[in-house]
Amino acid sequence: MSDSTHISWTEEGQPRRARWRSESGAPAPKRVMIADDTLTADAAFRLASEGTAMLWRCDFQNARQLLQALARRTDKPKKASKPKSAAAVAAPIDRFNLHRQAQSQRARTLAMLVIEFDGQHQISLRRAPNVTQACTEAYGPGNATQETYVASLRELLGLISAHEWRKKGVEVAALDGQRIHPHYGVFAPVRGEYVQLVRDAPLPKALAGNSLAFDIGTGTGVLAAVLARRGVARVVATDQEPRALACARDNLERLGLTTQVTLQQLDLFPPERAPLVVCNPPWLPARPSSPLEHAVYDPESRMLRGFLSGLAAHLLPGGEGWLVLSDLAEHLGLRSRDQLLTWINEAGLRVVGRMDTRPQHAKVFDAQDTLHSARAAEITSLWRLAAKAASEAL
Repeated sequence: MSDSTHISWTEEGQPRRARWRSESGAPAPKRVMIADDTLTADAAFRLASEGTAMLWRCDFQNARQLLQALARRTDKPKKASKPKSAAAVAAPIDRFNLHRQAQSQRARTLAMLVIEFDGQHQISLRRAPNVTQACTEAYGPGNATQETYVASLRELLGLISAHEWRKKGVEVAALDGQRIHPHYGVFAPVRGEYVQLVRDAPLPKALAGNSLAFDIGTGTGVLAAVLARRGVARVVATDQEPRALACARDNLERLGLTTQVTLQQLDLFPPERAPLVVCNPPWLPARPSSPLEHAVYDPESRMLRGFLSGLAAHLLPGGEGWLVLSDLAEHLGLRSRDQLLTWINEAGLRVVGRMDTRPQHAKVFDAQDTLHSARAAEITSLWRLAAKAASEAL
């Protein structure tokens, strides 16, 4: 049996134990068996579905092939036990909830194929790649004195993919094609339309007297970089996640913007006021299940509501707050437009303008996607907000 921090198994008649790693916070599997090339994909799928982890002891590339076979079986459409009503199938919020449940079940099943690492992030399997750097970027540096650990192969492949993204970077049109390099667990600005909104929106006139802007929840630092490139003399970029701040620092150094942009580890606002405050909060009010999802899911709209409720107190006279937000939550039935406008009004704010754009990512055009109807209708907006005058607030 295993506890929440360690995984235990028996091998060659001897009890074994290693630390369990999971960036998604998944608990250590309770049942573990040794697996090799004699294990069939069908048998592996049955074991994974039952919650039994398979600790791989053969060729690494064969393990990847087995994981692909598990994914095919997991993604295979299942026959419904009874037909659902047209209304139930058509309800966007029901489709979203079923989509999230399917994603969660898929993740649990595929996480059951696991790999052992030594304390220096090395794998002793045939044809195993050198993953030391990828693991170091996510887990921190290892050393020979650390105990061995076990992680899912699926997570490892995610680390490798993130490492490649970090090396290659994402080209950002709003930065004249220069690249932003996302770190593991920090959302990449692959959807450039929202960045372009920040590039194109008219700057508040109040910046002429005090060229200062705040970027709330900076992530990779891309919006702070865009503001600096637009001529804002000083940008204060905040984030509460150390990974995000390290990522933003790396990108700002690459772009030569460290003298213009100051990073602060804060939840939302710096203590001062500014003529421009920008925020791109997570767009969907739901619970994240992995580090990367924190950039997409905002439980109970905590960050959105925190930004709105605190904005007026951090704006200088004549200043604006720019809220960058998709309306996907509205199309999914997770939040209404009236609710958003009520929060804006209750925060003592008024809308002075709005710029809209339509996303162009692949899922918008994928009619087979479970959430296609909502994605096809999605609009991303930059809401220009200002504090109400005293007479308006009464």
